[in-house]
Amino acid sequence: MKSETNFWKSKNVLVTGCTGFLGSWLTAELVKKSANVVGIIRDDVYSTNFSAMNLKDKITVVKGDITDYELVLRALNEYEIDTIFHLAAQTIVGTANNSPLSTFDTNIKGTWTILESTRIVGVRRIIVASSDKAYGNQEMLPYKEDAPLIGSHPYDVSKSCADLIARAYHISYGMNIGITRCGNLFGPGDINFSRIVPGTIKSIIFGEEPIIRSDGKFIRDYFYVKDAVNAYLLLAENVEKKGISGEAFNFGTEIPIILNEAKNEIREQYLSCEKARKLLSWKPAFSLRTALAETYKWYEEYFTKK
Repeated sequence: MKSETNFWKSKNVLVTGCTGFLGSWLTAELVKKSANVVGIIRDDVYSTNFSAMNLKDKITVVKGDITDYELVLRALNEYEIDTIFHLAAQTIVGTANNSPLSTFDTNIKGTWTILESTRIVGVRRIIVASSDKAYGNQEMLPYKEDAPLIGSHPYDVSKSCADLIARAYHISYGMNIGITRCGNLFGPGDINFSRIVPGTIKSIIFGEEPIIRSDGKFIRDYFYVKDAVNAYLLLAENVEKKGISGEAFNFGTEIPIILNEAKNEIREQYLSCEKARKLLSWKPAFSLRTALAETYKWYEEYFTKK
């Protein structure tokens, strides 16, 4: 099942984290589907895609921090927000290890600020971005949605907490909240070359040996960003339904890949997406081969222009 084009026409949608890698792709798709998009932006630091697609001129920008309760409340009221995609987070594991307090502030306080503001104002649909990292280390693989959330390292813990807070707001207040737990995202526009896909592609383009930083036993589930956008939209379109509201969904390729990683990382993690297939009739639209080919082409053009 694919996201519906007409569903989003003229809807007032708030996207936190709209300037980021996933956020820019999601924002662009919402604009394409004729939604009225509002973005809360703290710093004038934009992803490559956000700038290239000139999204700042296509959405309404609210300058501020998602941990600012009064600012969030004002934005929800002033723009009569119908749907929220809460993506804003500190997403780099290494940064989280070095700066746990700022990570907890953004990822945990930011989540409860958004949800409490939403509870007061009343918003029909809220999608909260959790992560496969929220599961922590599990003996049973692949991860299924009913597994406990037992993150151990700073980033993982922040996502476990945000995930549980979202669940609490649904159970306690009946809010229509959907939770996404995605694999590692890759695709055009990600210029964080410490990540394996952009880093390896850069090495190939420049004729360098890819850097190996592990014993080859770290396993991850990688997920194309365009498939992630469709998953987010599809979940939002169905989140008011019984059996969907308040639920968490894994989204990924279900093809585990060996990954080179640094310290303070979970060794093996990959997802079962059976729940999303059954309840949302969802499946990735792109094969791993096609997604990587598209991604490689983007980086070739990116480095040619530099």
